[in-house]
Amino acid sequence: MTYQKHVYLKSSDGYKKAFVRNYQREDFEDLIQIQKESYPPPFPSELWWNKEQLENHVTLFPEGALCVEVDGELAGSMTGLVVNFDREHPTHTWEEITDNGYIRNHSPNGNTLYVVDICIRPDFRKFALGKLLMQSMYEVVIHQGLDRLLGGGCMPGYHQYANEMTAEEYLAAVVRGVVKDPVISFLLSAGRTPICVVPNYLEDEESHDYAALMEWKNPFRS
Repeated sequence: MTYQKHVYLKSSDGYKKAFVRNYQREDFEDLIQIQKESYPPPFPSELWWNKEQLENHVTLFPEGALCVEVDGELAGSMTGLVVNFDREHPTHTWEEITDNGYIRNHSPNGNTLYVVDICIRPDFRKFALGKLLMQSMYEVVIHQGLDRLLGGGCMPGYHQYANEMTAEEYLAAVVRGVVKDPVISFLLSAGRTPICVVPNYLEDEESHDYAALMEWKNPFRS
């Protein structure tokens, strides 16, 4: 089942037409270019999407491979896979649960849509495309009859407070609105709720390798 959604986004000169859809093989070069623009050096180039990963996305779970165009230009993407998630044993790493982005562990009979990546071209970040893609993935959760959308959010603001509070205390401060974090605050505003803090989730110096595991629960599932 293909995904297609047309919306209009407010801009300084009226409204821009946006189109959310499943990405295809012909989009691969643009998707890799978006990664290069979003994560420039010194970010390691080997961590940008490669064609083998993207081929797996559109082959193993095309429903979880979404992109957004603005006025016909590819502006961002979001990718997910289905996994079995046990709330009693939440700890994992990004590499483990996403198969390092190759999603060969995609489980069609799983209960959770897991976010592999979300990436917006810098020139288009004023249009709130991250929230648009997140909402689109919530709709995929409902269409697939899954329990939740889940993903780990790095906490890039934590390094400024690491000498004052634990990662759990930092997350609580962000939820209370005492501290603003570029990633966690965005996820909260997009409808995600925290479950726990996961250590050694992904190598990220600013987050001290911590991430907040955050979910959106399907409102049609108990």
